[in-house]
Amino acid sequence: MSQRMPVVFVGHGSPMNAVEDSAFSEGWKKIAADIPVPTAILMVSAHWMTEGSFVNDSASPKMVYDMYGVPEELHAVKYNAPGSAELAHRVQSLLNGTSVDNTWGIDHGAWSVLRRMYPKADIPVVQLSVDMTKDAAYHFNLGKALAPLRDEGVLVIASGNVVHNLSRVDWNMDGGYDWARQFDSYITSAVKEHRFSDVIHYEKAGSCAQKSFTTPDHFFPLLYVLGASDDEDEVRVYNNECALGAISLTCFVIG
Repeated sequence: MSQRMPVVFVGHGSPMNAVEDSAFSEGWKKIAADIPVPTAILMVSAHWMTEGSFVNDSASPKMVYDMYGVPEELHAVKYNAPGSAELAHRVQSLLNGTSVDNTWGIDHGAWSVLRRMYPKADIPVVQLSVDMTKDAAYHFNLGKALAPLRDEGVLVIASGNVVHNLSRVDWNMDGGYDWARQFDSYITSAVKEHRFSDVIHYEKAGSCAQKSFTTPDHFFPLLYVLGASDDEDEVRVYNNECALGAISLTCFVIG
């Protein structure tokens, strides 16, 4: 039997972390160094938002350059990891109603992180979409259904941000607004203490939750890794910082 894998949530922030060395990209490298090497990766990215649940099973997932107003060097990035039909179909067997869709691929929420964590691009990657018609509890329960993958050598990585409000970003600000740091701290404490109900019902945090995102697309991926975790799993926190006022880069390794 394969070694039981942890589950990982990465606060990916700016796509420029894919090409610029930063404390955040260094943190992603450290995560990869601190955990077992997976046989395959299931990536849940905030940037594949759908109506319904979809997974790709292409042998060679295409690169998706889903960002605008960025330097041309980002559009030149290649992350040619293989896909895995076997893993995709295993995901389908665990998640009833999930369909295959290869029109998307691997987006910047995935490749900006993976090229730092696993630069050789030699580990098969499958991406799972985020069904935006469902609520937080639904995504948590999908994570629970994916938990068996941890005993099959598969690393589940969810990529998003605890705080992600582009309408409030200050491009000249290094840290976070008080409300951003407050909400990030609230969620971090809840994760560390396995109070996952408080994460599912994040609105209980009050006004700081209301300001932390206008839509929960970047928040929902966190719920997959919480659902796939066990009560006895240790929680490790990386990159516990905010940037540009309104974005949190906090990452969690659970297990």
